[in-house]
Amino acid sequence: MELSEKLQNLPKQFFANLVRQVNQAVAEGRDVINLGQGNPDKPTPAHIVKAMQEATANPETHKYSPFRGLTELKEAIATFYKREYNVDIDPNTEVSILFGAKAGLVELPLAILNPGDTMLLPDPGYPDYLSGVTLADVKFETMPLLAENDFLPDYQQLSEDVKKRAKLMYLNYPNNPTGGIATKEFYEETVKLAKENNIAVLQDFAYGAIGFDGNKPISFLQTEGAKEVGIEVYTLSKTFNMAGWRVGFAIGNPQIVEALNLIQDHLFVSLFPAIQLAAVEALTGDQSCVKKQVAIYESRRKTLIKACKEVGWPVTAPKGSFFAWLPVPKGFTSQQFADFLLEKADVAVAAGNGFGEHGEGYIRVGLLVDEQKLTEAIKRIEQLNLFKETV
Repeated sequence: MELSEKLQNLPKQFFANLVRQVNQAVAEGRDVINLGQGNPDKPTPAHIVKAMQEATANPETHKYSPFRGLTELKEAIATFYKREYNVDIDPNTEVSILFGAKAGLVELPLAILNPGDTMLLPDPGYPDYLSGVTLADVKFETMPLLAENDFLPDYQQLSEDVKKRAKLMYLNYPNNPTGGIATKEFYEETVKLAKENNIAVLQDFAYGAIGFDGNKPISFLQTEGAKEVGIEVYTLSKTFNMAGWRVGFAIGNPQIVEALNLIQDHLFVSLFPAIQLAAVEALTGDQSCVKKQVAIYESRRKTLIKACKEVGWPVTAPKGSFFAWLPVPKGFTSQQFADFLLEKADVAVAAGNGFGEHGEGYIRVGLLVDEQKLTEAIKRIEQLNLFKETV
């Protein structure tokens, strides 16, 4: 039996290779500090776990969920967005419940594009965006995210031909991997571009809760006209440390939401009802856990950036997300530097080129270990004498 051409053409899982490298080093008995992962290190807050436990004990949750999810969860999502962003959402027509945000990101090209259509992707960007490209048999053009433009795409650099062909655009702010954030003006420009060129927009808001220096990331849907052109995808994975629970949602434009719901009607019978009820508690219950978690990431960010600068590493602090985007020293490619750090310092990082052509020259570091380990990792790197010339 052979795999289908579509499966054979799927991009290689970048993170799977990183995990293999780290596991091999650990199996050799090495003390690896893993800064390459994107998995929250803290547990799900206790009140959410309790809600799950109680819901699981209720036999009513053991039945199939309605195909498009529980009304209670859709109403909780609308409540959450009104409270956090003052955005009005119709729970009946503007919400699609997802098996984690990734499901929606991969499904959308299948739902609204035809083979040969073109979509726009950020570069660097989340590698799994490309999975949807391959499965839907569509083409893509990249939008470079450069430091000199605060890691926002410059729409002036898009040719008229590309703008004419593009039917779907993905954005992601706060950004993985760069840590960049979007501005009100940028989103206004996005809506204008989308309307003028009939481009649907998906804004991946996975790190929506994580902003620094007192700046709360803004929602794309706060922009006038945003619902006319697009949706926002949110996950509970990062905000509430619920990565393994696989629960997210898409909200916004009713036609796009209906397209996602329709394709999921044929793939799933929605999430386990108990998980949905736990998600209701996460969205509508005590939010102090979110503030505490963001404060932890901000403290770790401060520790990391301070340690880097003390050893002469010229870095810039991320404005959002739980990642730092650090420049590679001269003489290395991104992959060479990542391999070098794992081999010589037992520090694992994600090579920037894994996120796209414009990720070359950087590595991604996660703020997902405690401050002591972050400090220890930079001390190990200091011993390699890579930054002496800049001290």
